[in-house]
Amino acid sequence: MLGSLKKMFSGSEEETPVNTIGKPDISREKSAELYEKSKTYFPGGVNSPVRAFKSVHGTPLFIQKGDGCHIWDADGNQFIDFCASWGPLILGHNHPVVREKVIEAMQNGMSFGAPTALENQLAELILKNNKYVHKIRFTSSGTEAVMSAIRLARGYTKRDKIIKFEGCYHGHSDSLLVKAGSGLVTFGETSSAGIPKAFADETIVVPLNNEQAVQEAFDQFQDQIAAIIIEPVPANNGLLLQTQEFLEFLRRISTKNKALLIFDEVISGFRIGFEGAAAYYNIQPDIITYGKIIGGGLPVGMYGSSEEIMGMISPDGPVYQAGTLSGNPVAMAAGIAQLTELAKSGFYKDLNNKTLEFTESIQRFASARNYKFRVFTIGSIFWFAFTDQESIRTSEEIDPASMEKFKIMHRELLNRGVYFGPSGYEVGFVSSVHTKIELEKAKRAIFDSLDIVFRGSRV
Repeated sequence: MLGSLKKMFSGSEEETPVNTIGKPDISREKSAELYEKSKTYFPGGVNSPVRAFKSVHGTPLFIQKGDGCHIWDADGNQFIDFCASWGPLILGHNHPVVREKVIEAMQNGMSFGAPTALENQLAELILKNNKYVHKIRFTSSGTEAVMSAIRLARGYTKRDKIIKFEGCYHGHSDSLLVKAGSGLVTFGETSSAGIPKAFADETIVVPLNNEQAVQEAFDQFQDQIAAIIIEPVPANNGLLLQTQEFLEFLRRISTKNKALLIFDEVISGFRIGFEGAAAYYNIQPDIITYGKIIGGGLPVGMYGSSEEIMGMISPDGPVYQAGTLSGNPVAMAAGIAQLTELAKSGFYKDLNNKTLEFTESIQRFASARNYKFRVFTIGSIFWFAFTDQESIRTSEEIDPASMEKFKIMHRELLNRGVYFGPSGYEVGFVSSVHTKIELEKAKRAIFDSLDIVFRGSRV
């Protein structure tokens, strides 16, 4: 969910100027009141930094409810939602099948700190339909799943160092909240205060889409690297789609050097297909992590691997990992309901085709007007980039100045009833409940907003 932390959260809280080139700004009076009050309770008034709207115009919208493909804020404004709680709501908001299963589970109690049959049911559903993992462990978040996967890799290989890629985000655990230094192959530099340098020194940060840098890392730190971790579909700092060849190279070099390959599929898992990016690219990673989509959007995560590697996890093995709320029955129930729908024949074909039709229409509009604008997409994930490049594979290729255009676009879309995540580095999501009618409304709003961005025309 968080892209480049420094880029995304460096905006100001200056009063938003009156919009004089597009539609009148929507009312945010109640949201603004709630935000002022929230700042007395929480740092920056939010419980996750990107929600602060510092990369776009105005104060945050406080969401009151969601249903289908729509959300409503505290001021009663209705929006077609393409954020989908940052991806996991692939069936949309308040889906009746998920809601009924959750209510059924809650009637029996909401937390036990003990095993339930629901854990078995969700695990069986996943493992029967995903050949890339053979045993799994549920956690309470994607960050926790990735943190546990890293510990597992280190315990299994008896090595300490990890390779990660600039532009990929893997949660806010200490050893992964790092950025690249000035060289091609560098130890990570902490991107947050409070992280000891010694932690960052165990993480080697290299550029995406650069085989030479990965090879140099293995040459320089021979027999010290436990794992390579990558988002196979990097979607936290733009949609930085990698080539098949690069991902296959990572598989080969990991195997050659007896290191593990970790696919962080917290976003792509169960989004671009039931078996995620592993199946899309037909690559078997050693460990895969998943996020909230497996719990219908409720707080949950998961990591999985072969029986041999997962046999290292306590109580079977020496790698300790635990969680009082792991396998929470309410989250398990929501996951069973959601993944049952996702496993139905034709679900992903219909959803991905719908997304492709939507994004291609937007690209045709922009191209016909010679706008410096590209829509990148995979599965039901898409990203708007103000560029004329046909591909963007690294974060360095994103022009920071282009975010000013997104800032205008975001405001104009809100004023037209369309909601995206409040940063131009974030991706959008199409869900199964986005109808042709709603997608057509959204396209028209996007067309009008692009006209304002590029021509300053009045609408």
